[in-house]
Amino acid sequence: MAKFLVEKLNLHYGKFHALKDVSMEIKEKEITAFIGPSGCGKSTFLKTINRMNDLIEGVRIDGKILLDGEDIYDGYDVIQLRTRVGMVFQQPNPFPMTIYDNVAYGPRIHGIKKKSILDEIVERSLRQAAIWDEVKDKLKKNAQSVSGGQQQRICIARTLAVEPEVILMDEPTSALDPISTLKIEDLAVELKNNYTIIIVTHNMQQASRISDKTAFFLTGEVIEYGETEQIFNNPVNQKTEDYITGRFG
Repeated sequence: MAKFLVEKLNLHYGKFHALKDVSMEIKEKEITAFIGPSGCGKSTFLKTINRMNDLIEGVRIDGKILLDGEDIYDGYDVIQLRTRVGMVFQQPNPFPMTIYDNVAYGPRIHGIKKKSILDEIVERSLRQAAIWDEVKDKLKKNAQSVSGGQQQRICIARTLAVEPEVILMDEPTSALDPISTLKIEDLAVELKNNYTIIIVTHNMQQASRISDKTAFFLTGEVIEYGETEQIFNNPVNQKTEDYITGRFG
């Protein structure tokens, strides 16, 4: 089961030093939240964990990210990495196809063609994403025709269908209403029984409600990282306290 060890990670976009000496251990089957003001490096760091930043020109990375002891930047197969480490984005982004085909997309790419097996995967993934009962009679409908909250849970089901070990969530509820937000939060807490979850959130209440560990980022550095309860109730660093109490950010 997947855990990460990050050692002195630096990331530059051209001349801009976006991440500075980031080191942390991310444990399996926990929810780790990244908080901090806009542009502080938390989403950039999230994207280094499944090498999404590889797609951006002029990016330079040094340091190590070890996944179960293997450095993901040292000869690690990117396709295998992104199968193990799934991603859910800020805006729900279902493909313009049926709900069924969205969820079956990854398994089909991995060579699963048999309808009975795909049926099982689709049902299991939608159940895991707590949306099966809402869409089981609409599987042939376009996934973009349902509500934003449902679209986001379909995207989570699509991520789960390839059986990752880690789920990265980049502000997964920022485009959603409060009821949908609560459903995604409940779902994340449920999923951590089987997955390692890392979530970037602007919503500090969300971080305090659902995460086990919290990292506070500021200008590309991790200012403080620890148990969520300690970070919110008894922060060690004055900057953390200032941010959490709303003095800046």
